[in-house]
Amino acid sequence: MAASASPSIEGTHTVNISRVYQAAGQAEASEETIKGLDAWRSMSPRQQPTYEDADELAAVLERLRSVPPLIFAGEADKLTERIAAASRGEAFVLAGGDCAESFADADADRIRRRVQTVLQMAAVLTYGGSLPVVKIGRMAGQFAKPRSSDTEVREGVELPSYRGDIVNSYEFTPEARRHDPNRLLEAYNISSSTLNLIRAFTTGGFADLRLVHDWNRGFLGSNPNYHRYEQMAREIDRALKFMAACGADFDSLKSVEFFSAHEALLLEYERALTRIDSRTGDPYDVSGHFLWIGERTRQLDSAHVDFLSRVRNPIGVKLGPNATYDDAMALAEKLDPEAEPGRLTFITRMGAEKIREGLPRLLSQVGDQLPHVTWVCDPMHGNTITSNTGYKTRRFEDVMAEVAGFFDAHYDAGTIPGGLHIELTGDDVTEVLGGASEIDDEGLRRRYETLVDPRLNHDQSLEMAFQVAEYLTKHQQEHG
Repeated sequence: MAASASPSIEGTHTVNISRVYQAAGQAEASEETIKGLDAWRSMSPRQQPTYEDADELAAVLERLRSVPPLIFAGEADKLTERIAAASRGEAFVLAGGDCAESFADADADRIRRRVQTVLQMAAVLTYGGSLPVVKIGRMAGQFAKPRSSDTEVREGVELPSYRGDIVNSYEFTPEARRHDPNRLLEAYNISSSTLNLIRAFTTGGFADLRLVHDWNRGFLGSNPNYHRYEQMAREIDRALKFMAACGADFDSLKSVEFFSAHEALLLEYERALTRIDSRTGDPYDVSGHFLWIGERTRQLDSAHVDFLSRVRNPIGVKLGPNATYDDAMALAEKLDPEAEPGRLTFITRMGAEKIREGLPRLLSQVGDQLPHVTWVCDPMHGNTITSNTGYKTRRFEDVMAEVAGFFDAHYDAGTIPGGLHIELTGDDVTEVLGGASEIDDEGLRRRYETLVDPRLNHDQSLEMAFQVAEYLTKHQQEHG
């Protein structure tokens, strides 16, 4: 059962906050724009924290309204252009990162390994699809998670559910599980430092294509079960040598574009980090480049849909196995009324057992009515199970079965599979069963570290990339 709606603060404070937005650096926006950005407050938003001290929350939000932006409007516009290319089959989107970032894991080594994993996957997919890959990290903001229940019971003790580090702490104590508004500021500060480090990695030589290829060769030598991918690795190696022989400017390949993304779940946080673009007078949510609405909060009349319909970032919506034609068309009309390519991405998450029925039906009903929408596959959330040893997990084979079903459905419908949206880590965790590393039920115990959902580890992520690259190459050979 979905968590009940919880007002963030009392109504009198809500009114005062709306007035403060008009007075605190947003005078450029029209009164109608400001009023519209606050319309969600009257819609009983779902999955929101319940803060005990309204004054404490108000003080935090006042601070957030004055902090520098985490991203810039021009960067969001650039990402819209890149995603638009994916909607036309001229690029491929790869979004990857933690299910829920934790404050404790926001250290340089873990951030580096996550960025490295996405770069390695992107290099393989670029070769396999002969397309530029739009690289997006579920990073620098993915601190909140929706929960099916407001509370959790352990040994007869009932406490608020863990909703991500931006809300409360995982430890099962009353103080840790308190919804603390000061965590909003901590999330902002950690996001800022994470983005600074990402920019350093992706522009300072760490993303050099030759270095990334060497990493992938090291991956192939780490497990004899990866031998099936050696041919593609050799082909990439020959391509790089050919480029070098032709005098290619490898210096231009030492830096890459890398964008940030998260679920825009906590509306007070997103609203506080919304700014009016000085170029256009349009509002942008500067908490991240790409923002998405989850399956639990995508109702057409929901607060989340209303708020994101009013900001100019590229946005996504998760569509589960029960998503209908009417859902898709109504969401597209609400969120992208101008039919702007790159503005709206549908992220399907149907499960391996349901995608071959649900997605073809949806695509056939939609037909050619939404050519501007980019379709991306989330093969993780529809395939969650509980292992025999009691761990929340997924099977790698189920994840890949959903990916295959996604591509087949689009190829059969004559539509474009635009990308992948993956929960992954750069660490050698053991949270997902199977893959060439053959993690079994007992193996989950070795390094099961996630606080919420299981993630592909570094090797499983690269294994996925090689398999998808094989799929893309085969389709090109068969259909041109």
